Amino acid sequence: MDTLFLVKEIGVSILIFLITRLTFRSVFKNHGRKIPPGPRGWPVLGALPLMGSMPHVTLANMAKKYGPVMYLKMGTNSMVVASTPAAARAFLKTLDQNFSNRPPNAGATHLAYGAQDLVFAPYGSKWKLLRKLGNLHMLGGKALDDWGPIRDEEMGYMLRSMYDSSKKGEPVVVAEMLTYSMANMIGQVILSRRVFETKGSESNEFKDMVVELMTVAGYFNIGDFLPFLAKLDLQGIERGMKQLHKKFDALLTKMFQEHVASRHKRMGKPDFLDMVMDHHSEHTDGEKLTLTNIKALLLNLFTAGTDTSSSIIEWSLAEMMKNPSIMRKAHEEMDAVIGRERRLKESDIAKLPYFQAICKETYRKHPSTPLNLPRISSEPCQVNGFYIPANTRLNVNIWAIGRDPQVWDQPLEYKPERFLSGKNAKIDPRGNDFELIPFGAGRRICAGTRMGIVLVHYILGTLVHSFEWKLPHGMGELNMEEAFGLALQKKVPLAALVSPRLSPTAYIP
Repeated sequence: MDTLFLVKEIGVSILIFLITRLTFRSVFKNHGRKIPPGPRGWPVLGALPLMGSMPHVTLANMAKKYGPVMYLKMGTNSMVVASTPAAARAFLKTLDQNFSNRPPNAGATHLAYGAQDLVFAPYGSKWKLLRKLGNLHMLGGKALDDWGPIRDEEMGYMLRSMYDSSKKGEPVVVAEMLTYSMANMIGQVILSRRVFETKGSESNEFKDMVVELMTVAGYFNIGDFLPFLAKLDLQGIERGMKQLHKKFDALLTKMFQEHVASRHKRMGKPDFLDMVMDHHSEHTDGEKLTLTNIKALLLNLFTAGTDTSSSIIEWSLAEMMKNPSIMRKAHEEMDAVIGRERRLKESDIAKLPYFQAICKETYRKHPSTPLNLPRISSEPCQVNGFYIPANTRLNVNIWAIGRDPQVWDQPLEYKPERFLSGKNAKIDPRGNDFELIPFGAGRRICAGTRMGIVLVHYILGTLVHSFEWKLPHGMGELNMEEAFGLALQKKVPLAALVSPRLSPTAYIP
């Protein structure tokens, strides 16, 4: 017993020595240099215990005290948080190249095939090839135009299903419906087939997997900030990631094998995966893609491609149901431009300024990624007169920027009108106006920015134009609480009763 006690004492002493050494080395390394202000945090753990279950809210409140550029010690790591448009511009535009890489983390390792994907891959030739192929064959302007008929087809299926639900008096669970339809849209582009033939247990399981991935990937994992504790997996996060990865890998492997077996049927009509596979065996600019790269890219497209856009659509519908006057104004605009004899077309969007303002207002108040995906500095740099050490993790608090009273009038109110006049009328969410950067900015801006905007405009616009939206009978006030993750979900998924507003022929696929 004494021997066991002695071993434990020695182990604890060694651990304390190592932590103290790391801490003091960090302190002396930056001694005499003015780093940004921030909370003192706890011994060893730093600010990690302060984050709570809603880190974007915690960091926004801290920024009110410490300023737009804030420094936190997170375990053995350093982190800087930008919370205003000017601070975001300094990091994501002026210092974009220095912050062009992602920090190592458990999500990239266990979910994204060891950072072999487009989201987490190191900035370099492999990442550039993945980005180029994505833009050329799916995410770029011409590619998006080419698969417009697929969006139209799947939208027809969605409307018919909702029309049938309305006749039966059944509520529509928005997140389930969107995931099913958007996964099929993406599946048709990537694999030349619908991923789910019928909405049910299989598509709902996929939705749950996507939501779980986006949730766990957003956690502040202790092992990422205290690497010597990573193997202990104190929160159980990495164990969950590994189990989830196995499910996704099995699904993607099945898709891949079925696709390869059916390639002869697509001779002369290659789809996205066919064209990406052409870069598996041949070198392109000195690079070629491994099968792992390809599966990791598919994982990005199927998860981020469905979840981030669907969360914006769900929040938009919830806000309009909470504010019926906004829904009524959207209906009036759409009726004047489109009428009620046909459904909305993508070409109608440009003629609907109020509806576009609704989308921007949701991007502002409910950004799909509240804390922009983290980056890490390659070299020391200066921002606002402060010294930022090399290997400092960067988080841009997009959620805080959208609710900053110095930037927005009455920021907690949902007011699409703010984007109809004055300087706000010219603000665009594509990464150049730092007051509104729901997709990030710079060279690591979300690769699916264009696709996300197209999907939100077309799907949300069609849903608003085609139906009246009401809460199910007996349901009280609409719950607007958030659930933190890589994507900002509604804590309570939106379920609604819909009533057709258009001619019955508009609901025929």
